[in-house]
Amino acid sequence: MTPMKTLPFLRETSGCFLSLLLVASLIHSSSSRALSDSEFAFIARRQLLDLHENDDLTDDYESHVKLNFTFQNSELKSAYIALQAWKRAIYSDPFKTTRSWEGPKVCDYDGVFCASSLNDPKLMVVAGIDLNHADIAGYLPVELGLLTDLALFHINSNRFCGIIPKSFSKLTLLHELDVSNNRFVGPFPRVVISIQSLKFLDIRYNNFEGELPSELFEMELDALFLNNNRFVSNIPETLGSSTASVIVFANNRLSGCIPNSIGKMYNTLNEIVFQNNNLTGCLPMDIGMLGNVTVLDIASNTFNGVLAKTIKGLGKIEELDVSNNMLAGFVSDNVCRLPSLKNFSFSYNYFSGEAESCLPLNRKDIVFDDIGNCIPDRPKQKSAKECQPVVSRPVECSKSKCGGGGGHSPPKPTDDDPYDQSPVKRQRPPPPPKHFPPPVVKPPVHSPPPPVNSPPPPVPSPPPPVHSPPPLVQSPPPPVHYPPPPVHSPPPPRSPPPTPKREVILPPNIGFQYSSPPPPKFPGY
Repeated sequence: MTPMKTLPFLRETSGCFLSLLLVASLIHSSSSRALSDSEFAFIARRQLLDLHENDDLTDDYESHVKLNFTFQNSELKSAYIALQAWKRAIYSDPFKTTRSWEGPKVCDYDGVFCASSLNDPKLMVVAGIDLNHADIAGYLPVELGLLTDLALFHINSNRFCGIIPKSFSKLTLLHELDVSNNRFVGPFPRVVISIQSLKFLDIRYNNFEGELPSELFEMELDALFLNNNRFVSNIPETLGSSTASVIVFANNRLSGCIPNSIGKMYNTLNEIVFQNNNLTGCLPMDIGMLGNVTVLDIASNTFNGVLAKTIKGLGKIEELDVSNNMLAGFVSDNVCRLPSLKNFSFSYNYFSGEAESCLPLNRKDIVFDDIGNCIPDRPKQKSAKECQPVVSRPVECSKSKCGGGGGHSPPKPTDDDPYDQSPVKRQRPPPPPKHFPPPVVKPPVHSPPPPVNSPPPPVPSPPPPVHSPPPLVQSPPPPVHYPPPPVHSPPPPRSPPPTPKREVILPPNIGFQYSSPPPPKFPGY
């Protein structure tokens, strides 16, 4: 039987292009635009089976490519080979962004930026690519590894699929890698760990899955965006080794504890977001060491226990969101009077009391949200039936595997429990239970009676706090731009702050100081 004429083309693009066609047909045949997990898994396998970007790039690849053009230098010749291979790997370019990618003058291509070579200032090389918001469909060919002078690679808000090719390990000068809001699949792209100069990594809004590698947090990054993927592992204990000032884990399927090592990030960390995962256990005491943090969001997980007294160490915190968890106990002045606080949501938990300073009507300079708890005399609280199973069985965080043991500054025994809220409960105690059992005074059997005129035992003074926060160092490493990319496309508009408290929406100011703000997510596929 004679094979069809289109067979070679289908064989070459079966992994990614046919997956796009399959996705389109699934959406067309379904009343809902969302794909099920089984449909997604099938599509991901199709993409990963036989794409050419799974291959690596040989060292002498460009020497085997015959061209009729002449170039100013070999670097521009390599760039031409890479960009032409990329253009062939594009299936759809609705804004005709790559229409100008013709001829040997690669520095004139739209979205391609040249600068002087670091090795020889007289030579021009391709130093940056910015195709943000072009809605291009295609994949990344292995030939992109020929762009060895590349310092910036931005392709957010497109429809690229497949994986990040292994040949990216040859981009040794790459400082910024932004592939967010695309359709990449497969495990975490470990090739990025080999790029030692990388400072900014943004892979959010894709379909990466599986485990987060521990080596990721040992890279010298300044910003790391992992949100809106399908990662399912625990957060590695190496988190505390990260130099990043912004880390976003939100909207994945991560489980387990927040590592105790988080306290080691006190010098550099400014914003960290754990929102909407499957994280659990008590919050580590070492969170109180993060004196430079301005944003801390743990909303929509299953954290339990109480807010440790060490949280008063968050002297620069502005946005604090612990809503939609199973936290209980008392919300004290230690939290509500933090000096830089602007917005504090502790709604939809099981707190049974709050200090006067936490009441929304008492503070006009701070936004508080306490609804959906178990606080007497407050509106919109849980019913007694909902509260009883959690409030009647308090979690002992000092004995919990999450947050209790194994910290870098463990609590002192017995009388210095950082999770003990008894001193602050006197400010606004929750109502006592209806029936108190009568006190039983029964001296020990073999103990001699105390002397009649013995003085009362001394009253111990309150113990000092467990952690004295380390000195604040306000010098996180700035993002490195080489070269500063010309802005050919306007940045996306910043979305207004989310109003419904129970929706899982990231605050729009997360990472706003970086060159690639959170991209809008295209509906469906």
